[in-house]
Amino acid sequence: MFRNLTPVVKNLLLINIAMFVVASYFMPQLERMFALYYVQSPRFMPTQFLTYMFMHANFWHLFSNMFGLFIFGPLLEQFLGPKKLLTLWMVCGVGSGLLYSGYNAYRIGQLDNQIEAFYANPSPERFNDFVKDNRHLFKSGVYDFIDDYTKNPESKTMIQRAKENYMGIRDIQINIPMVGASGALFGILIAFAMFFPNTELLLLFPPMPVKAKYLVLFYGLYTVYNIINNSPTDNVAHFAHLSGLIIGVGLVYYWKKNRNNFY
Repeated sequence: MFRNLTPVVKNLLLINIAMFVVASYFMPQLERMFALYYVQSPRFMPTQFLTYMFMHANFWHLFSNMFGLFIFGPLLEQFLGPKKLLTLWMVCGVGSGLLYSGYNAYRIGQLDNQIEAFYANPSPERFNDFVKDNRHLFKSGVYDFIDDYTKNPESKTMIQRAKENYMGIRDIQINIPMVGASGALFGILIAFAMFFPNTELLLLFPPMPVKAKYLVLFYGLYTVYNIINNSPTDNVAHFAHLSGLIIGVGLVYYWKKNRNNFY
């Protein structure tokens, strides 16, 4: 099985696994340095658009990404060549980080609008709606504060505490890091489906064959569903996954259009 590993796939697997081991057991500060933070975060560095791909949240996060690369990467590398396979991986990974940062800027912008609206017209009702939208980030004691604030809506002390809560949640949001090679992997998946659409893959759950094009279509629709659903407790960067798919499609179409440089 491992004899079929191609050079770029093998090196990507080794680098990602090595980085996970080092960050998990020897240098945990690497994750703080390499994870991708929002551009307004004091922890942000431009190099994180590249380095975040080599950090993973836990073993299963690493395993799922590397397993996908292990399954789909070798055949693509044999077909595209090492240079284009590496280009696909890196462009989709870095591009996903950039697009996700833009999406994150939109979300933080919405949060800033909420904060601005409260500052202009503070009220317990407005603060209560904010807590409902971000309840996963608040401690249970906030509900006692809401009761006190509701009873004293004109209290300057209560209004100031509410403002501090707003800013505290904003601080949490801009300092939530993104890690993982999922964007790069989704670029690999869509490229595989575009070059080998009718290749049948045997699923583990349920144990049945499915064509590559249908499998990737399912992943794409599932990703879009999660973006629309936008569950507050979901810590998966689904927009980065979708970004990898979109960038992968664009890159493959570009290569197909320029066939003289492709083969």
